[in-house]
Amino acid sequence: MDNEKQDNEKFICPVGRFFMDLEKMTGGKSAFFTHMNRSRLEFLKALKSLVDAKIEDVEKKAASKGTQKATKIEVE
Repeated sequence: MDNEKQDNEKFICPVGRFFMDLEKMTGGKSAFFTHMNRSRLEFLKALKSLVDAKIEDVEKKAASKGTQKATKIEVE
């Protein structure tokens, strides 16, 4: 299990690692971490809105392509 944990920690960005270490030192019960958790939620909601907008664009493009009709061409 320790090896698995070490493998997962290798891929954490330096900023994320800094905040994880800081949270361990302070116990994560300060007002700072309350604000950080709220900002993380807002960041994820912002990403969700970007993804939702892109999905909507892709669906609109797919729908408009579906309305195009093929042209019959005679080949000699």
